[in-house]
Amino acid sequence: MPTMPEPGTVANSRVHMTQVVMPNNTNTHGTVFGGEIMSWIDICAGVSAQRHCRNNVVTASIDDVHFVTPIKLGFVVILESELTAVFHTSMEISIVVMAENPRTGERKLAVRAYSTFVSVNDQGNPKKCPPLKTISAEEKSREKAAQARRTRRLEHRRLEALAAAESPEIS
Repeated sequence: MPTMPEPGTVANSRVHMTQVVMPNNTNTHGTVFGGEIMSWIDICAGVSAQRHCRNNVVTASIDDVHFVTPIKLGFVVILESELTAVFHTSMEISIVVMAENPRTGERKLAVRAYSTFVSVNDQGNPKKCPPLKTISAEEKSREKAAQARRTRRLEHRRLEALAAAESPEIS
């Protein structure tokens, strides 16, 4: 029986998920709905977050979503997620979505995204996350880049709150 990676590591948070694009997943162009991909991203990233915390988690944001290539009906969708950083009660997860042509086996990058999840207790209140052990130079570099993205997200949230406070409510 294979051994599980060490708890609290990037490797331990890694999730691989596979979907097949069926007719009910597609639009009139014969490609998968972006919203369907977003749903799969949310599930995959949520499993990574929960695997790290070993408790309930909720989605705080999905950002830096880049649809690179369309995914066609009948293609295999391969999602991979893993933690990039842990803050206090939140964590950032990187998600890569590949499209595989089942006839040729060719794979292409389809979507890249980052998601932020918050660890919560049974009452739904934020709960401290266990630290993330970054081991390799690449993991440490990705953790540093995640901190910069977090700084941008927090600044964006601050500016949105200011704009909302200054704007009259829409009726």
